[in-house]
Amino acid sequence: QLQLVESGGGLVQPGGSLRLSCTASRFTFRFTFSNYNMRWYRQAPGKERELVASAPSVRAYTNYADSVKGRFFISRDNAKNTVYLQMNSLKPEDTAVYYCYAGITQGVQTYDYWGQGTQVTVSS
Repeated sequence: QLQLVESGGGLVQPGGSLRLSCTASRFTFRFTFSNYNMRWYRQAPGKERELVASAPSVRAYTNYADSVKGRFFISRDNAKNTVYLQMNSLKPEDTAVYYCYAGITQGVQTYDYWGQGTQVTVSS
């Protein structure tokens, strides 16, 4: 079982910045973080969870939701088993609980892991 722990959420004024971190760990077996597809999702009250940004395991490219392109940036430090989400020019509509996701496909089985979520509130 992979454990994901997010941090970095909080209250910020519109136009401000935050950086979220998500660190992976596994207590029973060693794992290779670079093999995992890492993503950030968010869920606002009354809305469905949506994909914000992704950093695949085997490719260098990243993907973003249209609503955050040019403002949010995902990066990963495989040596630290950590993925980051740098959020700039934050807007009130970015307010949500942000979740870290890790996924890996082994054979025909895909394993999905989620963090507990971290609250981001953008308000003046």
